[in-house]
Amino acid sequence: MAKDKDKVQDFAFKVPPGAAKFSLKDYDPGYSAGLSKSDGTKLFEAMDSGLTEIQELLYAAQQNSVLVVLQGMDTSGKDGTVSHVMSVVNPQGCRVNAFKAPTPEELAHDFLWRVHPHAPGKGLMEIFNRSHYEDVLVTRVHNLVPKEMWQQRYEQINAFEELLAADGTIILKFFLYIGQDEQAKRLQAREDDPDKRWKLSPGDYVEREYWDDYIKAYEAALTKCSTPHAPWYVIPANHKWYRNLAVAKVLADTLQPYKERWQRELEQRGARVYEQLQKIRVCEQEVSETSKYEG
Repeated sequence: MAKDKDKVQDFAFKVPPGAAKFSLKDYDPGYSAGLSKSDGTKLFEAMDSGLTEIQELLYAAQQNSVLVVLQGMDTSGKDGTVSHVMSVVNPQGCRVNAFKAPTPEELAHDFLWRVHPHAPGKGLMEIFNRSHYEDVLVTRVHNLVPKEMWQQRYEQINAFEELLAADGTIILKFFLYIGQDEQAKRLQAREDDPDKRWKLSPGDYVEREYWDDYIKAYEAALTKCSTPHAPWYVIPANHKWYRNLAVAKVLADTLQPYKERWQRELEQRGARVYEQLQKIRVCEQEVSETSKYEG
């Protein structure tokens, strides 16, 4: 397990920005902070109302935006995280984008071309289910572009995320970390369940053969692209309930410090509107009194 200094909020593990060495072997995908499923579920449910309030303030204040990046091996639970953690937010202020294999048109542009239009505007929360990081993961593992090209992309990604952060975007990136044996169990469970077989893809089994290569690619991406303004968090994901709890806790704790600013903005906005209303009513009263006098 990672050292305590890497641990945040007692649930997730923040990849130290600028770390010289980083290995996923130091992390246990089955970690659950000593919690039982029952206790973890209760904690998760207790956070629902808090996340709902924070997201409503984000949407109303229009001061910041939030970008949540979800990455992980097949079956790590990206879809499940979206459906469970984000179930309490207002759909009006939240969007999900799942980035599949690039289209011919997308391949004709730079690798960030298809991503940038989906960056969240003020007040919005955007969730990337897979993301621009595929271009330093799949691309690297399968040698889809020359090495010198994907090597440049780490710096380009950092510059892109720095641009978003400078414009007020709060960026949180989660690597949902499951073990290879756990992935095998989940794939088998899907195969055994007729109602879940639609989730299977032959490609899932092909990609398993590249497990070690993907681990190396993830370690490089997490090391090179965990920055103060866009940190990476390793989320132990062998336990689905714990995965949901850890993501929700980091999200809530990160946004909590913004609440006061957003509330203050809404109070000031309300005060300005109230003042305008008062002026309108004074004018209406004066017009009414003048009409009475003239009558």
